[in-house]
Amino acid sequence: MENLGKATLGLVAAATLAGCASQAPQDVNPADPWEGFNRRVFAFNETIDRYALKPAAQGYDFITPQPVQDGVGNFFSNLGELRTIINSALQWKWANAGVASGRLLVNSTLGLGGVLDPATQMGWSVREEDFGQTLAVWGVGEGPYVVLPLLGGRTLRHASGLPADWYTDPVTYVEDDATRYGLRGLELINYRASVLDQEQLIQGDRYSFLRDTYLQQRRFKVNDGEQGRDSFADDDFDFNADDFAE
Repeated sequence: MENLGKATLGLVAAATLAGCASQAPQDVNPADPWEGFNRRVFAFNETIDRYALKPAAQGYDFITPQPVQDGVGNFFSNLGELRTIINSALQWKWANAGVASGRLLVNSTLGLGGVLDPATQMGWSVREEDFGQTLAVWGVGEGPYVVLPLLGGRTLRHASGLPADWYTDPVTYVEDDATRYGLRGLELINYRASVLDQEQLIQGDRYSFLRDTYLQQRRFKVNDGEQGRDSFADDDFDFNADDFAE
């Protein structure tokens, strides 16, 4: 789950995994008209990660057994089911809302407060939904890509959903400040530790790589996994077998 909701944590990771590019990309991405500003914020985020977040995550990863890390991740993921339930209902995706409700009930009880994930073992999978995805269903355009200080890269539409995601996160309502901040910190450090090994996958210009990866994954989620029309999958696709003869 993200800091300020799982979606935000994903973007913190995108920002913190990145380094400042040594040169500008050759091709201009039309989805990123504010690239100059974004790269400066990106460099700031990378500095915070390099000297604070990443070392803390590495230390946490070294001393914390993997089953414990998995349990922490499951706990915060379980809290995120509430956001999925609400946004699924707002998008009229009642089946997804129902499965998320079942997951929340089962994992909160049989899963010892969400530390374990018996719902997944039962085959109950769900599409995670946030308010940015709800805005897309309501017809709000994607908007430009923007990198936010500390929070990382988002589309403008995704960023606009941040307040709603914050208020659907149960951690927001923990009254004791020390406990709430402690949970936020644990959530962030645990997530950062979980993506340490993925840094080796970054190739070429780090800013462009992470931006393009985020945009691709975000559009995949907004479209519920649909990649667009494939003429070869259509029943009305006509071809002549002679066309393939040598």
